[in-house]
Amino acid sequence: MNKFYDVTYSPFRAFKRNEWRKLEEHPMFPISDIDLTKLQALNEPLTLNEIEDIYIPMISLLQIHITHYRNLHNELDQFFENKSKQIPYIIGVAGSVAAGKSTTARVLQKLLSLTPGNPKVELITTDGFLYPNEELERRGILNKKGFPESYDAKKLLAFLSGVKSGRDDLEVPVYSHLYYDIIKDKVYSFSRPDILIVEGINVLQVSTSKKVRRRVFVSDFFDFSIYVDASEKNLRQWYLERFKKLQQTAFSNPESYFHQYASYPEDKLMEFANQVWDEINLPNLEQNILPTRFRANLILEKSECHFVRGVRIRKI
Repeated sequence: MNKFYDVTYSPFRAFKRNEWRKLEEHPMFPISDIDLTKLQALNEPLTLNEIEDIYIPMISLLQIHITHYRNLHNELDQFFENKSKQIPYIIGVAGSVAAGKSTTARVLQKLLSLTPGNPKVELITTDGFLYPNEELERRGILNKKGFPESYDAKKLLAFLSGVKSGRDDLEVPVYSHLYYDIIKDKVYSFSRPDILIVEGINVLQVSTSKKVRRRVFVSDFFDFSIYVDASEKNLRQWYLERFKKLQQTAFSNPESYFHQYASYPEDKLMEFANQVWDEINLPNLEQNILPTRFRANLILEKSECHFVRGVRIRKI
């Protein structure tokens, strides 16, 4: 076999959990003081061991990248003999529904904010850039919420362009999981951060369709990207478990979009949840999300217990 096509070659360096954790065995801050309940999402377990073994080495790695980013900015200022604003460092977090992106993003936000200098770290999700349900219904794609075509890509790209242009005042639309819709005329406003984390299922997706004229993509604005990976079997199981948990919590609220399912018997509830997975989440995973996995700089490979078993890092 021609050595240039040898499948043993990979653009990633692979680490097993025990190898990864040894890269940083001395936490730079007291993680025992962190309130884990404020970081973990529904049905996504999080332990101090997970933070020590997985996230502390990841933060050290990110600090290397961020430091080089800041140094390059300063060197360019010297080259151009012009003092300019520091532009936010953007980290993208991608992965399937139920993979644990929200927990990963929140842990990163907390830990990065505790690094030297206490940088300002903001976190947004792309949910706020979904079209309102009324618009999705008009387009006939309400049942494709979460697919690339269900997002207002122009608005999201304009926001990211503003971030990378150094705009001081920023705002994003607010999405309500309770109402399953964008809250009209409500925005989340914040000033220019040092680091921005953008979490969403399709943030690494690019279109190969000839019908799409857009040649700028969300990931073009990322300085570092992370993909939270798991098998389809585990993702389905986690989704079903979360659905059952939601029935006991959010669905019980009369104002919830899914309140009608609060009284469903378990067998009927699981039948419906499996149908949603098979008709919406699985096709989106296979067609749009999973193909973007190897576009990430770092891949977190999860085991069936939701904990990371391995890490892949793109070679430089």
